[in-house]
Amino acid sequence: MDRRSIIKNAGLAGVLAAGIAPAVVHAQANIRWRLTSGFPKALDTIYGAAESFSKKVKDMTGGKFEISVHAAGELVPMPGLVDAVQNGTVEMGHTAPYYYFGKNDAFALGCAIPFGLNSRQMTAWQYDGNGLKLMREFYAGYGFTSFPMGNTGAQMGGWYRKEIKTVADMKGLKFRVGGFAGKVTARLGTVSQNIPGGEIYQALEKGTIDAAEWVGPYDDQKLGFFKVAPIYHYPGWWEGGPQLDLFVNQKAFDTLTPEYKAIIESAAAFAHTEMQAKYDARNPGALKQLVANKVKLVPFPKSVLDASFKAAMSLYSELRASNPAFKKIYDDYSDFRRESNLWFRFTEARFDSFMQSQKL
Repeated sequence: MDRRSIIKNAGLAGVLAAGIAPAVVHAQANIRWRLTSGFPKALDTIYGAAESFSKKVKDMTGGKFEISVHAAGELVPMPGLVDAVQNGTVEMGHTAPYYYFGKNDAFALGCAIPFGLNSRQMTAWQYDGNGLKLMREFYAGYGFTSFPMGNTGAQMGGWYRKEIKTVADMKGLKFRVGGFAGKVTARLGTVSQNIPGGEIYQALEKGTIDAAEWVGPYDDQKLGFFKVAPIYHYPGWWEGGPQLDLFVNQKAFDTLTPEYKAIIESAAAFAHTEMQAKYDARNPGALKQLVANKVKLVPFPKSVLDASFKAAMSLYSELRASNPAFKKIYDDYSDFRRESNLWFRFTEARFDSFMQSQKL
């Protein structure tokens, strides 16, 4: 069988398996890839980033490069996303990297850690600091590369049946909290559980859990948490600026022309900006509607924030001593956070504080 026949009959996955040179793949008139999302279609803003990305790629290639987007569970379950991209079952995955801290805690640094960077700082660290370089070096060990593709902005602190007034109220709390943050809340005494978004409401309703965090008003309202847990705490100190990533199988990416690689990068950057723009535009109205439904907004007490901060810093110290990959990335991350916070203190924070105190 000649090389053209192999390409025609095997498709991209077969071409990669056969080890055919990238130049031959470039000769294909059309490319068809699959992207698995870590989210359900109902969450149109966070799931929708992958759809926006796919549309941009198609538009910029005149329809020659099409990427089908599949919700969590359609091709692979959310927990299996990294494995699916790594082994080439799918070419791409869109997810929150901290979901996979069980493989290595360093995954969390590509998304959000308690008392970490806010969304603008995260983007700055990734694009103009060493963040993207360091994370890609780490992800290379799993056979894929990455592109920033979305950020929710600072999140809310979740839904509770009873108000958290002291650190003691955290003890024994059955708390659904995403990914890596559970390692910190557990040090405050919570029984942390990582339940998929689509299963949180039922767990709250049945009393399987006492509290749950997800994202913020726009998404939380869609999932109906306010109907079963009326206390809405803030802020989500574990997610000051959580970044979503596009993971791309490295072997598949290497088959693309330089032009197609640049298109993927550009389309991901567009979706990255668009996602937070949508959250920033839609959260205010959703929050007003939640308050109209008798939701009680309550800030976390300073004592809880102080104890949480201390627990987080203790955890990072331990991980730096035991996990070389975490240490390498976190050391750079923490240096950037320190310098960035110094700048934000004198500009953004003061300006925001004044403006938000005005009744415009």
